[in-house]
Amino acid sequence: MTASFTSRRALIAALVSVAAFGRGRSAWAESDPWAALRRPGSFALVRHATAPGTNDPPGFRLDDCATQRNLSAEGRAQAVHIGDLFRANAMAATEIHSSQWCRCLDTARLMKLGDVRSQPLLNSFFQDRSREAGQIEALRQWIGQLALANPTVFVTHQVVVTALSGVFPGSGEIVVMQRMPGGQLVVQGRLPTA
Repeated sequence: MTASFTSRRALIAALVSVAAFGRGRSAWAESDPWAALRRPGSFALVRHATAPGTNDPPGFRLDDCATQRNLSAEGRAQAVHIGDLFRANAMAATEIHSSQWCRCLDTARLMKLGDVRSQPLLNSFFQDRSREAGQIEALRQWIGQLALANPTVFVTHQVVVTALSGVFPGSGEIVVMQRMPGGQLVVQGRLPTA
């Protein structure tokens, strides 16, 4: 009876441990997210560095950074640090795509990992949640068409990272994902950078 109870407790503990991986995370996820990111088919979702506040002011415009919430001095230093982390892990050059918001573009540029390409599918939908489902589906399809042969980085917003991965990231946090053979996107690990 005790052995059965102990086995049952071990099974429950194992199930809880697997559940703790979060939505979209596989039980066989890489223990070293940097090693996972070096594998073909992997990519990094980076939430933009620290930009104080929540949301953007009413009437903000994508073509005018002065109307948006922007990186603080701490956020700018954090973005440089994120780039340093990539280089320290043998990823000095990556394919880097960014949301069109200034705080994302600034984060991506300050990382100095390569030419930054704007990608509207990485834009925030925080102020218009009706766009979420269609945008995330289009983003999944776009990711499904990428080669992902080299390290690839997407600098985006919390809402996009969470919708794609199930992870609620901190500012500047890196979520490593793997595109599986069937197209499923699976979380391989998280890398806080603060």
